[in-house]
Order: sequence, then C-alpha cells, then structure tokens
Amino acid sequence: MRRRRDSGNSKAAAIILSILCVGIIALSLVSPASTGAVQSATGIVVVPIQKGISAFGGWLSGMTSNFRDTAELREENAALKERVDALTAQNSQLVLNEEELLRLRQLLELDEQYAEYETTGARVIARDSGNWFSTFTIDKGSRDGIKVDCNVMAGSGLVGIVTQVGPNWARVRSIIDDDSNVSAMVSTTSDTCIIAGNLQLIDKGTLSLVKLSDEGNKVHVGDKVVTSNISEKYLPDILIGYICELNNDSNNLTKSGEITPVVDFRHLQEVLVILETKDYEASTDDAAGRDKETEARQEEEEAQTEAGEQDLLAAPRAGEEAEGAGEAGEAGEAEGDGGE
Repeated sequence: MRRRRDSGNSKAAAIILSILCVGIIALSLVSPASTGAVQSATGIVVVPIQKGISAFGGWLSGMTSNFRDTAELREENAALKERVDALTAQNSQLVLNEEELLRLRQLLELDEQYAEYETTGARVIARDSGNWFSTFTIDKGSRDGIKVDCNVMAGSGLVGIVTQVGPNWARVRSIIDDDSNVSAMVSTTSDTCIIAGNLQLIDKGTLSLVKLSDEGNKVHVGDKVVTSNISEKYLPDILIGYICELNNDSNNLTKSGEITPVVDFRHLQEVLVILETKDYEASTDDAAGRDKETEARQEEEEAQTEAGEQDLLAAPRAGEEAEGAGEAGEAGEAEGDGGE
C-alpha cells in the first residue's frame, strides 16, 4: 500500500510539473511581454536551487579529493615504513659487517705479527655456560692440521690452548679457566712468573700473577707479560697482558699481583690457531732437579715404610711387656694376701 501511494504521489508531481512547464511555454508564446516576468520568477526559483546544487557538487568533489588524498597518503606512509625497515636492517647488517671486518683485521695483524708460525683462522661455535669463554669449541679440527696443545690467539694475544680435537672441531681451554696455569715472563726484564686462571678475578677484568722473581725490583706496573720460553706447551713471546697490580709476598722472595689481559674473553667469535706445537725438552738442570726430587721422595717413602715396620714390630713387644707387668702385679697381690 505504501509503495502504491509513493508511486501515485510521484506521478501527480510529474503531471503538475508538466502542466506548469506547458503553461509557462504557452504564456511565453501568447504574450511576449510576460517573458520577462516568467524569467524573473524562474530566476527566483531556479537560481537558489542551482547554487545549492553547485555547492553540494563542490562539497562532493572536495570529499572525493580528500578520500583520494587520504588513500594516497596511507599508501605512501606504508611504503615509507617498508623503506625505513629495510634501511634499518641494512644499517644493522653494515654495523655487523664492520665489526666482523675489524675483528678479521685484528686477526690478520696478529697473523702478520707471528708470521714465523703457520696458522689457521676458526670460528667459535659453542661454549660452556656462563658469561666468559673459559672453554669453548671451534669449527676446525684435525682435517685442518689442528692437534692437541696448539696455541690459540685472538685480538692482540694469547687465548688458550687446544685440549681435544675431532675431524672438524676442536676444544679450547682459555687462560682464564681455573685449571689454567701459564708459564710467563716480564718482557722488559725476562723475570719469570705464573699466570693463573681465575674466573672470579676475571669478573673485574684481570688475571692472577704469582711467583714472580724480581730480585732487583725492576718490574713495574704497566710492564708487558708474555709467554716464557721455558713453558712446556706455550710458544714463546706471545703477548698475554700488562701488569696492573704488584705486591711483595710474605716470604719476601717473590711477588704476586694481577694483569689486564689483551683479549676480550667475553666476546670471542673468531680465533687464530697456531698449527705448530711446542717441542719441550727438559734441560740438564731441570732433569737433575727432578732426579733429586725423586730420590728425596723415595728416601722419604722408605723412611716412612721403615718407621711403619718398626711400629708394627714394637706393638707386639709392648703387648708382651704389658702382659708381663700384669702377671707381676698379680703375683705381688697374691703375696700381700698371704701376709695378712
């Protein structure tokens, strides 16, 4: 019913407008003088409608333009974000490449510094738990010429020594490990000492220096410490670090202190392995000293054995004497009872 009413109203309006238009046309044809009045009336009615339509059309055009500009801005913003992300990733990669290049340059300089040795570079692929690279694994092994006791370097000096080797991997114990002891010397005086690993001490960035022989008091803070030529496993003159603290021991014969290592043991990534190992031969004095120590130890063991045997022999005798004393006491008591 409602649709029929709307349809009827539309038809009525169309008929009225048609009659009005026909009437205006007829009036203009019959009386030319009335044309001005018709035009004036038409202008009064039509012009405001035209203005409204024009304004509405302009508003629609502006809205369409705004929508178009907003969509373009969104697309442009998305493209800029993608570009920023790509540039950020590229910058991060460049920073990583620059850091890696710096480390590789240091290894190259280290290789040139120890050019008398055959070396090979390797990457660290695993390490034990903790903040420090006390023991770790590298990605090269026996196939690359690496063997047990090969010296390992990084940065500006000594890292540690190879302890286990596989076909394509090797295990390294660094000089900061608690089980590490490196025979070293002060480069300026050649006085010998021991660099002892200490994972607690390395937290403040230092290592222990012990048993330093410095009779002339010529060793000072800041002196360079290198591997000693009398070391059994470490090749000579490899830089370890610099003395940062030095004190006299209680025996007034040796000194102890701390050194600052030249290697960053918290951020090891690439290392340089010396393929040559130390062929250590004990000197005559060392051998004689060891023989004397062995003889003294054997004599001490023999003396302890003899003392033990004498104690064992003395025990039965002491028992017999105790029994004899007991029997004599009983006899005395018996005599005493008889006298009463």
